[in-house]
Parts: sequence; C-alpha cells; structure tokens
Amino acid sequence: MSEVGYSGDRRSEVQQTAKTHIMKQAKVVDKHVRARRADGRDAEVGRRVRSRRLECRLSQTELADRIGVTFQQVQKYEKGVNRIGAGRLQRISEALEVPISFFFGGPGSAAPTKELMGGAESVFGFLQTSGSVRIVKAFHKIKSRKARQLLVEMAEELADAQAAA
Repeated sequence: MSEVGYSGDRRSEVQQTAKTHIMKQAKVVDKHVRARRADGRDAEVGRRVRSRRLECRLSQTELADRIGVTFQQVQKYEKGVNRIGAGRLQRISEALEVPISFFFGGPGSAAPTKELMGGAESVFGFLQTSGSVRIVKAFHKIKSRKARQLLVEMAEELADAQAAA
C-alpha cells in the first residue's frame, strides 16, 4: 500500500475517474463559450442597427452617448463582433425610435430566416453607407413611376459597366 492508503490499481482508477470528470467539465464549459459567441444573427442585428443609425443621421458617438456605451462598443455591435444584450437592445431601439422587432425581421418571426443569417441575401447588408441610405430615401420621394424606372435602369447600366471594366 502507498502512503495515502490506495493500492496501485485503485490509484489508477481514481486518477482515471478524475481525468474523465475534468474532461466532461471542459466540454460543458466549451459548449457555454460557443453559445455566447456572436454569429450570423448577431451580425444581421448589427447591420440593422447601423442602417437605422445612418437613416437617423446619428454618428456612432451620438448613439453611444444615448445608450451609455463607448463608440467602440457601437462599432463592435454594428460589425456583429459583440452580441447585444436584451436591455441594451431596448435602449438602442428607443434611441433609434423603432420597436425591438425591427432588429429581428417581421413580427412573429421566431426562427432565423435566410435574411437574418445576413450576407448578400439581406437588404440591410447593402445599407451600410450613408450614401446608400440617402439614395433609398431620395428614390422613395420620387412620385413618377416612369422616372423611378428610368433611374433603376440607369443604375443597373452603370453597375454592369463597372463590373465589365
């Protein structure tokens, strides 16, 4: 017997049990860490925050002041690097004068849609500059259907010419 009162076999069994327990704990911790990381849905919420902020003509600093964070934190939210907690999202929605549901798609959308997963599929992916927001607002003010159609055709031609060059 050893000095702690265990035989060699028993000590090996205790060590193996302890090792297994530690590995299980590590897996549980790893699952929790993964669950807290920002994903595509967080990036889409961030794009919607940015597009609405630009529509309201607010700087990142102005929004940050209204919600009580730094402008760097607003940058991280908008890029989808950091997740936005429920209370903070409530303050953002109040500052940008939209309901919280604005950040998640339509009313009653419980599951993440293709649009919510972001990327090129999302219209909010295109509204990331103040220029694009201004174009959309100006386009909306044009009453003539014919003028709107001509403008769309002209923009498409310019885009195609740029792509070919």
